[in-house]
Amino acid sequence: MIDQTLEKLGLDQKESKIYLSCLKLGPSPVRKIAEASDINRQTAYDILKHLIALGLVSYHHKDKRQYFIAEDPSRLKEVVRQRQQQLEKTKQEIEEFIPQLRSIYNNAGSKPVSKFYEGYSGVEFVLKDVIDSCRQADEKVYYVYSASSIRKYLYNVYPEFSDDRISAGIKVKVISMGPGGETRGLDERKWLTKEESTPTYILIYAGKVAMISVDQYEKPIGIIIEDQNIFQTQKIIFEFIWKKL
Repeated sequence: MIDQTLEKLGLDQKESKIYLSCLKLGPSPVRKIAEASDINRQTAYDILKHLIALGLVSYHHKDKRQYFIAEDPSRLKEVVRQRQQQLEKTKQEIEEFIPQLRSIYNNAGSKPVSKFYEGYSGVEFVLKDVIDSCRQADEKVYYVYSASSIRKYLYNVYPEFSDDRISAGIKVKVISMGPGGETRGLDERKWLTKEESTPTYILIYAGKVAMISVDQYEKPIGIIIEDQNIFQTQKIIFEFIWKKL
C-alpha cells in the first residue's frame, strides 16, 4: 500500500525502497542503505541525490564519511504540493498550445479517417463528439437521419443529450424514419416514413459523419468518418431530401 502511494508521487520501485530504508535505518552511509534495499551502491547513490532534490532525504558528514537520513515524512505533502503546481503550470501551457496542435491535427493528410467505437460508452463518446465539434464549428448546426429502432440506445446512454445541445446553442435538422420523435428546441423534424425504421442512425456534423447501429448481439456500435468531402456530400444529399419533404 505504501509502495503504491509513493508510486503515485512519482517514485519508482527502487526509489521507494531507498526512501523506506532511510526511514528505517536512521543516519546511514550509502553502503548500508544499498545493502538494506538490495540495490547496488552506485544506483543507490544516484537515487539518494534525487531524493535529496525532492526534499525527502538530507545528509551530513561525520568522520569523513557521508551519512544520509530521511526527512520527516510530512515532507511528502510538500512533494504533492509541488507536483500540483507543476501540473497546473503544464495545464496552462497545454491550453496555449491546443489551437496550434488542433491546426496540425486538422491538416494531417487528405485521406478520410474512420474511428470505431464499441458498446454504450462508445456511443456516448460519439454523441459527446457531436456537441463538442459543433460547439467549436463556425456553424452550430448538424443533420440527422433518425432511426426509431436505434433511438432508444441514444437515450439510454446519454439522456441529457438534447439538454446539453440546447444549452450549447446547437441547432439540428432531423429526418425521421419510423414512428415517434419530437422537437425539443432549436430543432426541426420531418418524416421520410412513419411506418418503417432503418437499422442505422446517421449524424452529419462539423466535417464528420457518424453512424450508430447495433451488432447481431444487440450491442451498440458507433463509427465516425472524418472527411470534409464526405461531410459536404452527405449534407447536400440531406438538404435535397429535406426540401422535398
